[in-house]
Amino acid sequence: MPHPRLIFHIDVNSAFLSWESVYRLKEDPTTLDLRTIPSAVGGDASSRHGIVLAKSTPAKKYGISTAETLVSACRKCPELVVVPSRFELYQEYSGKLIALLEQYTPDIEKFSIDEAFLDMTQTIHLFGEPAAVADRIRRQVEDTLGFTVNIGIAPNKLLAKMASDFEKPNRTHTLFADEIPGKMWPLPLRELFFVGSAAAGKMERIGLHTIGDIAACDLSVLKAHLGDKYGTLIHQYANGIDDEPVEERNPINKGYGNSITLPRDISDYDTARQILLALSETVGARLREDQVRCNCISVELKDWQFGTQSHQLTLEVSTDSTSRIYQSACRLLDEFWDLTPVRLIGLRTSRISDDTFEQMSLFDNEQNRRMQSLEKCVDSIRGKYGIDSIKRASFLNEDAIVDHAVSKNKHRKDNR
Repeated sequence: MPHPRLIFHIDVNSAFLSWESVYRLKEDPTTLDLRTIPSAVGGDASSRHGIVLAKSTPAKKYGISTAETLVSACRKCPELVVVPSRFELYQEYSGKLIALLEQYTPDIEKFSIDEAFLDMTQTIHLFGEPAAVADRIRRQVEDTLGFTVNIGIAPNKLLAKMASDFEKPNRTHTLFADEIPGKMWPLPLRELFFVGSAAAGKMERIGLHTIGDIAACDLSVLKAHLGDKYGTLIHQYANGIDDEPVEERNPINKGYGNSITLPRDISDYDTARQILLALSETVGARLREDQVRCNCISVELKDWQFGTQSHQLTLEVSTDSTSRIYQSACRLLDEFWDLTPVRLIGLRTSRISDDTFEQMSLFDNEQNRRMQSLEKCVDSIRGKYGIDSIKRASFLNEDAIVDHAVSKNKHRKDNR
């Protein structure tokens, strides 16, 4: 008889801040542990610009929340210690965590930089009872790596993830079928995985307020308000139904880039910006297609004498948005181009991360979220009806030096 599925979800507690603290303590054991004081990771520590990427437990007591501006956070807590983020360092600690988890099962899905699913179905008998094994993993992570994790145990990925979000930090929680009515259904509906603010608002307007309300709601009602596909999915999730396997994701490319050699040399910002928009269209679409985000953008110029120069910037928040990529590229262009005639313009994104890393992508304001939804809608239309089925008005001008899709067949994934 096949074993019943057993899934663990591992979630690092205050990942960025924990990893930053561990690193600083390793470098100087006498330094103050950031986790014990009001502190936050994110933005520019000197100017207090940017947003909160992670905060300590003491910072939470001041009402500081992830995604709010540092200016707002510092108003709430003037003594808040702010440190800049170091993404490469966090990737290193994430890799160490995965290497440790591989001792327990080969079936691991890295869900984000600080989360992973383990399918323990075939290996749990080697280690003991599920809760005891999870506690062993937590102790091992803390003893060997210096930070803590929450672990959710359940028969599927959805319930395991929900369980790991219960009381924190450094806890083990279970969420099996018979525990759903008592542990999950009383929770506010916004705590159900995959329920965004827009969907939550629609459901609340028809009298649904808890996950249990969704579970008990007539499916036809949910479909009418949320659409067939999403309504069905949310109804299944509310009832603890999820058959998605734990599986390794495709390797993430190191970078996505695109460039174009122009039919004539150009020496004005307006034309150059339009070319950057065309390049941003294809690069952004590729990022969204592969479900990844970039954290670094660079612009390359080759002038009429074949001299090459480039300039790059690191984003505070990773993105897959065409608009953000374009805005950043224009900023770079303004900073380093002296209007020397150019014959080639290139755009490259790097420091790629999985876009399921929502801790970073949730920092968008409402306008940015709407733009992201619009861009994904455009991707869908182009995928169904062709690349030319929808284009920006700025490319309708017959005098435009490039078409909106001129580089579509030239885009490349940079795996260097």
